[in-house]
Amino acid sequence: MPRTVNGIAELLALTGTDLGRSDWLEIGQPRVDAFADATDDHQWIHVDVERARKGPFGGTIAHGHLTLALLIPLWNRLLEVRGVGMAVNYGLNRVRFPAPVPVGSRIRAHGVVAGAKEVGGGAEVVVDLTVEIDGRPKPAAVAQAVYRFSA
Repeated sequence: MPRTVNGIAELLALTGTDLGRSDWLEIGQPRVDAFADATDDHQWIHVDVERARKGPFGGTIAHGHLTLALLIPLWNRLLEVRGVGMAVNYGLNRVRFPAPVPVGSRIRAHGVVAGAKEVGGGAEVVVDLTVEIDGRPKPAAVAQAVYRFSA
C-alpha cells in the first residue's frame, strides 16, 4: 500500500523519507515482446527465446528501457499524492542498469526522497529509485527521478 500525502505542503516535507518497497511485478515474455514492438527493438536477447537460451544470459531478458518505463507504475505503488492538480515526470538525473532482468523474474522498486522544493506554486520531488530483482544481489536499475506536481 503506498504512502499517501495530501497537497504540496506534505510533498515538500518528504525530503529524506524512505518510501519503502513496492509489491513485486512479474516480467513475462509477452510484455517484453510488446515493448520490442512498440520501440522497434527486436534484438534477439529480448525476443528470440531459443537463441537466447544459448546466449550469455541463459534466456531472454527485458530491455533496460522497459525496466525504466516500469518505474512509473512502480513509483505509483510507493507514493499516492492527493490534492494536486497535475503531476508530470520531469526527467531523470542519472540512470544505470547494473544487472539484466531475466524474463520470468519479478522486480520491485525501492524509493527514497532525495529532495523536495517549491517551484512555480507547486513542488519538485527528486527520488532515488532502485529496481530490485527477486532473489538477485544486484539491482536491475538505479535512477534518480524528478517529478513535478502543480497545485
